[in-house]
Amino acid sequence: MDKIGIVTITYNSQKVISEFLKCILSQKYTNFILYIVDNNSNDDSINLIKDYKDDRVIVIENKKNFGVAKANNQGIEQAILDNCEQVLLINNDIECDAHLLDKLLQNQSGIKASMVAPKIMYYNKPNYIWYAGSWFSKKNGYLPSHRGINMMDKGQYDTMVKVDYAPTCCILINISVFKDIGLMDENYFVYFDDTDFLFRVFKQGQHKLYYCPDTVLYHKVGTLTNSFQQQNKQIYRSDFFIKQITKNYIYFLKKNGGLFSYFYIIWLFFRNNIKFIINKKIRKDFHTFILINKSYFEGLKM
Repeated sequence: MDKIGIVTITYNSQKVISEFLKCILSQKYTNFILYIVDNNSNDDSINLIKDYKDDRVIVIENKKNFGVAKANNQGIEQAILDNCEQVLLINNDIECDAHLLDKLLQNQSGIKASMVAPKIMYYNKPNYIWYAGSWFSKKNGYLPSHRGINMMDKGQYDTMVKVDYAPTCCILINISVFKDIGLMDENYFVYFDDTDFLFRVFKQGQHKLYYCPDTVLYHKVGTLTNSFQQQNKQIYRSDFFIKQITKNYIYFLKKNGGLFSYFYIIWLFFRNNIKFIINKKIRKDFHTFILINKSYFEGLKM
């Protein structure tokens, strides 16, 4: 039985961590260690975690918020030291049944893949798809988009298929992938860390990722990230989201895409400013305009 290192990152996760722990600690497959990497939460997350007396739970407490990529690396590195054969990267804003681990392992073994990911549904709309496979698109600046997102699940994506990308919301990865590809790029504080990692896997070509629809996860989308803010009853993209997405996308393209990417980066300068004008989720003020363009040039400097 392969030993699985389950890695999850907490940052002010008190609203979701208890249900997550119940799901993971009730798994029928029991040969795992759960590494909870806390990025200096200032809520009750750590106390809630420590209420669970289980030898399989290891808490790594950071004294500052190191971001997603570095925190994932901390968990992965500890899993390697503890001789885990597999790593499951998973958000704690999810819920699942007791067969998540054994189904993912069975699928991975059956198709001899290095990585597998489940079908992911919206928690608050359990009949609607959030992720049912994804592929990198050069014409879209190498961005992967979730197949089936916001679509009612009618079984239309119930075939196992090789994919290019799955979010680290939930993905089972054989340890050999990290040894061949390396760990997460810690220049990404949040967003694009998983895109970058799986694009490196995609380019290297040795390891395969499969979408496995017989395993289902329910995601409380947006619970843990500060991606929206409300102003005068209107919901807008937060400054944090705009900054991280804008600069990290530029960095991702610079790092991974070659000559095509540099042309796309130039196009993004104009597209970002067009979106500022027409996108209803972006505030129309001078502060936001400056933030978008400042973040663009920060990405060029990364």
